[in-house]
Amino acid sequence: MAERVSLTLNGTLLSPPPTTTTTTMSSSLRSTTAASLLLRSSSSSSRSTLTLSASSSLSFVRSLVSSPRLSSSSPLSQKKYRIALVNRSFNSTTAATKSSSSDPDQLKNAREDIKELLNTKFCHPILVRLGWHDAGTYNKNIKEWPQRGGANGSLRFDIELKHAANAGLVNALNLIKDIKEKYSGISYADLFQLASATAIEEAGGPKIPMKYGRVDASGPEDCPEEGRLPDAGPPSPATHLREVFYRMGLDDKDIVALSGAHTLGRSRPERSGWGKPETKYTKEGPGAPGGQSWTPEWLKFDNSYFKEIKEKRDEDLLVLPTDAAIFEDSSFKVYAEKYAADQDAFFKDYAVAHAKLSNLGAEFNPPEGIVI
Repeated sequence: MAERVSLTLNGTLLSPPPTTTTTTMSSSLRSTTAASLLLRSSSSSSRSTLTLSASSSLSFVRSLVSSPRLSSSSPLSQKKYRIALVNRSFNSTTAATKSSSSDPDQLKNAREDIKELLNTKFCHPILVRLGWHDAGTYNKNIKEWPQRGGANGSLRFDIELKHAANAGLVNALNLIKDIKEKYSGISYADLFQLASATAIEEAGGPKIPMKYGRVDASGPEDCPEEGRLPDAGPPSPATHLREVFYRMGLDDKDIVALSGAHTLGRSRPERSGWGKPETKYTKEGPGAPGGQSWTPEWLKFDNSYFKEIKEKRDEDLLVLPTDAAIFEDSSFKVYAEKYAADQDAFFKDYAVAHAKLSNLGAEFNPPEGIVI
């Protein structure tokens, strides 16, 4: 985008910041409006931009995703503009109420569109991260919905999207924007979790026993405070993991099983503060080249994460402090050793843990949920 662009969105003339920006661009999904074209034009791949410093909070998947490369003479202005624009587009369509529920037929059709998106954009990691971050704010000690956090679609609001741990997830919203517009009978909360589970399955992972019918949080006032998501390099990694995941009502087996999702994705040091600029596994992509992955085949879901962490033989593979903790902590190690030796056991436990995470804090309509 080498020149200034103005467009009309919902009757309002919008212009980017006056500073001229340069953005690496590639084609994305077919545009249905000028606004969605602009939003997607910032993507050169399916990965999410991580702009965290080394001390910043990272995601459950801790840089699980690398995003489209974005360069700008005014990066902060460009980021704020892009987040504001996509946020306005997402929020102007609907303001879901507690009575809303997702349509089963639309859920089935949307799942097929997500599969096509995954096959063309290789965006499995960022879609996993999107679902996890919406659900992972749950606090079991708060009973009221939606104040308790969890899978309620609140991540679509600007105030939560700007949390440090959510850096780059604006690109995930860009990717699924057309699908949400096409299937307006699906709540954001359900779409985020549908995309996450489908990404795992399409990468070769287990079938996730999902249910749908999640009700959306209705406004920014429903967003949780910042700081509920885990860090990648805290002073006491095992203790930190337990503090965060126990608050959600999860246990040690869940923590280790969910850590196995690091079999997907890569980290970029210039964005997250972690990893190498490039390795033999990432220098040719797919998508924008570079970054450091946890596994050699970082778009394949298997148990190689546990094998690689245990063996620690390849300097081109990433091991974060929270990764190392699963083999250093005596309780975590029981599960990590089991999963390194038995992929079927890992898949079984991961499917249960992922489904449990995706339901945290959710308000379902109907109460029993919808199975598709």
